[in-house]
Amino acid sequence: MATRTKRPRVSGGRPAPGPSLCPALRQPARATAPPAAGPVPLFRVPSPKQSASPARARRHPRGLPGAGLRHSAHLSQVAQPGGGGEPDSDPVAGFLSWCGRVGLELSPKVAVSRQGTVAGYGMVTRESVLPGELLFAVPRAALLSPHTCSIRGLLERERDALQSQSGWVPLLLALLHELQAPASLWSPYFALWPELDRLEHPMFWPEEERQRLLQGTGVPEAVDKDLANIRSEFYSIVLPFMEAHPDLFGPSVRSLELYHQLVALVMAYSFQEPLEEEEDEKEPNSPLMDYLRMVATQPIPKGQEIFNTYGQMANWQLIHMYGFVEPYPDNTDDTADIQMVTVREAAVRGTKGEAERLQLYERWDFLCKLEMVGEEGAFVIGREEVLTEEELAATLKVLCMPAEEFREFKDRDGWGEDEWEEDRLTVTNIPKLKASWRQLLRDSVLLTLQTYATDLKTEEDVLSNKEAYAKLSWREKQALQVRYGQKMILHQLLELTS
Repeated sequence: MATRTKRPRVSGGRPAPGPSLCPALRQPARATAPPAAGPVPLFRVPSPKQSASPARARRHPRGLPGAGLRHSAHLSQVAQPGGGGEPDSDPVAGFLSWCGRVGLELSPKVAVSRQGTVAGYGMVTRESVLPGELLFAVPRAALLSPHTCSIRGLLERERDALQSQSGWVPLLLALLHELQAPASLWSPYFALWPELDRLEHPMFWPEEERQRLLQGTGVPEAVDKDLANIRSEFYSIVLPFMEAHPDLFGPSVRSLELYHQLVALVMAYSFQEPLEEEEDEKEPNSPLMDYLRMVATQPIPKGQEIFNTYGQMANWQLIHMYGFVEPYPDNTDDTADIQMVTVREAAVRGTKGEAERLQLYERWDFLCKLEMVGEEGAFVIGREEVLTEEELAATLKVLCMPAEEFREFKDRDGWGEDEWEEDRLTVTNIPKLKASWRQLLRDSVLLTLQTYATDLKTEEDVLSNKEAYAKLSWREKQALQVRYGQKMILHQLLELTS
């Protein structure tokens, strides 16, 4: 009988390979007025402490729709920032002048300004904007990518030698070269970059601080994997390539520290050409259109900052990839993970004797065969939904079913579509699950809570004490919000399984 399988969710999240950098634009997404949980500003000069400008992204993002109307105007409408004024040599003025030279088109209804923005420079509406209206269009030639940089011929010839797990090496090499090239086309763009030594991604925190503040959240493990992969990629591919071309890469850019910083920028500000939904498993698209366009997806009133939403993202992903979080309860897409191996451990602890333990491992192996679980996978629980519903339902069912039922189940090599529908697992129906399922889930939640260094009451005491909260460092506040949001979801599960 046919089975229905799905690969387990693996901790950590990274964009698709082969990204490009668009000045002040991270995703080829459609612009919106800010949704309830808060998006990411357009034309944002990255700010390391921008906790008021959150983003969102679900674990299984889909390709985003493409271009809209072509109505636009030349980049001449620039609002002058108030408060203190700015000299003519302001890098933003230089950047905007450069935008005009390279053909970036800006709607007359929007302006780049410091007034009315979350932090730093943003894009603000001069007039009301309707859904479908073009906000700006960037020529493909102005996008910084391996195909547009000044060493594109070399990168293309050496393409096979530059293959890597991340798929980012060609873009990172393009960045490394253009950063130190005196006549780089993108110099006005680089002038707006943040100070690279002030990036607040956890990968730049001291290891002791990262572990102390984020223990149990999954972030330290994700960062450790990133750092190991970055180091391996740098020393095995990037550095040898730069040393082989000393005329193109000076000593100042042959630095692992700089490479770390550029990876963080690519992680936060690059974008991937979207695929059609039915093409999700194919290789990323090559650039085909002449322009990258940003269009409004909903009405935006006059005077509002315009935002580019990353998608639906949990706080641990936000801090991992972008260096900030949304304070509780603003992030309605926050989630908590229960490691798949934690459920296995909870089940093992409930066995009586060696025979039962071996039988349980047999069931686990069968779930692995069905690709329902994995050693690095996690069950993902949101406030109102179970994002890994099928995987969790299958695991609870198989680990808790009577021995005779499991033998029949195994002989049939799983179950069919109709049987899946009988075992729907949602947050609202958790209290209605079989007692054995609820107990296993509860035991797994309790084990998960033990991985944190503090309990929920400790977090609540700090959050409820304004004086104590104000004394925390910025990192401590961000980490507290990550931990608290996850623990609230886990404690909700405890209530539902009691």
